[in-house]
Amino acid sequence: MFCAALLGGQNPPAQSPPPQKPAGQGSQPAAGGKPATGQELEQGEGGVFKIKKEVQEVVLHATVVDQKKHLVTNLDRSAFTVYEDGQPQQITSFRREDIPVAMGILIDNSGSMSRSRTPVNQATLNLVRASNPQDQVFIVNFSTEYYLDQDFTSDISKLQDALERVESRGGTALYDALVASADHLMQNDKLDKKVLLVVTDGADRDSRFSLEQTVTRLGAEKGPTIYAIGIMVGKGERRAKRALKALTEQTGGIAFFPDSLDQVDAISQEVARDIRNQYTIGYKPSNPQAGGYRSVRVEVRAKGYKNLQVRTRSGYYATQRQASK
Repeated sequence: MFCAALLGGQNPPAQSPPPQKPAGQGSQPAAGGKPATGQELEQGEGGVFKIKKEVQEVVLHATVVDQKKHLVTNLDRSAFTVYEDGQPQQITSFRREDIPVAMGILIDNSGSMSRSRTPVNQATLNLVRASNPQDQVFIVNFSTEYYLDQDFTSDISKLQDALERVESRGGTALYDALVASADHLMQNDKLDKKVLLVVTDGADRDSRFSLEQTVTRLGAEKGPTIYAIGIMVGKGERRAKRALKALTEQTGGIAFFPDSLDQVDAISQEVARDIRNQYTIGYKPSNPQAGGYRSVRVEVRAKGYKNLQVRTRSGYYATQRQASK
């Protein structure tokens, strides 16, 4: 029996709670008659002032590959065009740097994974070794429940200890574990780039969250990029693959389905390279007042390349930004 902290509680709500209002962004000016951070006063008709919230920058992390699926890392800002809801957007920031990330690694701890854990654990540690040394990583083992067995750290030995806390039994509550892990990931305010990697061998059968609810939660404006390794066997394989593809493609990640456990380590190295070789693109939406879902598309054209492909999030759920009296 291992000792672990339960992540986010055993019974997450079936519906997402309403977003909390950030401190310093209420509907009234700050002391001294000046607007709070992120706001400006705008005089309207009849001398009535409105508080207009500053438009936040939307940040995309994009991977570019050529026809042979090789990473392309030498492009400049002019090669990229960003569309939101079909409308071209002005890029306000751009860089291609190996920046540290906050990463959650979720390992399926159900009974069917018992024979896979040793190579999966080794591949996970090799992924961390191949990643930016300043990354902050936490480990969640999940079956019917989900446990935070190691909080944010860059210490390989602590991560190894957490991975070895194996008690393979029970079912698979993948969606609940993902939602709780994404919430925990957002608590790291030191690193802006967020990633979740999940390794599982089957379909979700035990979550209170549905796939649709999970996709919505993970598709938040500053939500994480999801990578998945699906070691699929037996009943429910097709449904499980569809779910992992939906979760990863929405967020700009990718789902891998190895034919054997021997391939898992190479995949983990590929994930590390992918994360470390992304472009970071920022823009301020040309329609800042609309809330709800925004579709996003990024196109790349560069001299000397044909049919470049971009992988980034396909959209996000925006918080409504409307001026108030």
